Amino acid sequence: MKTTERLLAQLEREGPRVKSAIEAVPEGRDDWKPHEKSMPLGRLAFLVATMPSWFALVINQDELDLQPPGGSKFNVPAASTKAARVAAFEKSMDDARAALRGVSEEKLETTTWKLLTAGKVVSEETRRVVLEDTLLHLAHHRGQLTVYLRLAGAPVPAIYGPSADDARFA
Repeated sequence: MKTTERLLAQLEREGPRVKSAIEAVPEGRDDWKPHEKSMPLGRLAFLVATMPSWFALVINQDELDLQPPGGSKFNVPAASTKAARVAAFEKSMDDARAALRGVSEEKLETTTWKLLTAGKVVSEETRRVVLEDTLLHLAHHRGQLTVYLRLAGAPVPAIYGPSADDARFA
């Protein structure tokens, strides 16, 4: 199996799990945080919904600077409703699928991708490694989101097995 096919298959398996987590986020609670140092719920939900689009970013750009000269031009769009979060997720998945279907195996294995902060390289790996790590990073933040759901009193969906609120796999 080609790397692109394997990554796409993994992304497709994770997609419904991600979608169930973002659908469970209660509306009107975007500013809620479990701790003063924590990310707000709405920001975390949007991050999880849009992380699949990172596949397109890694495939189509050679680097990303988290603190570019003059500051970041990225603004987090409002996605405070279930419909907006799901729409952002679906677009993100479509972008990832298109990027994976259009990239060569050679580019994934031989071309490096860089993560920078204020012009300094903090990570440099092949695109394949970065994409594999992106799947792990997505699972991490989805797990973080399910903890937020529990602490906020919202039902936690089944992910890899049943939750106390969703016994679909029982």
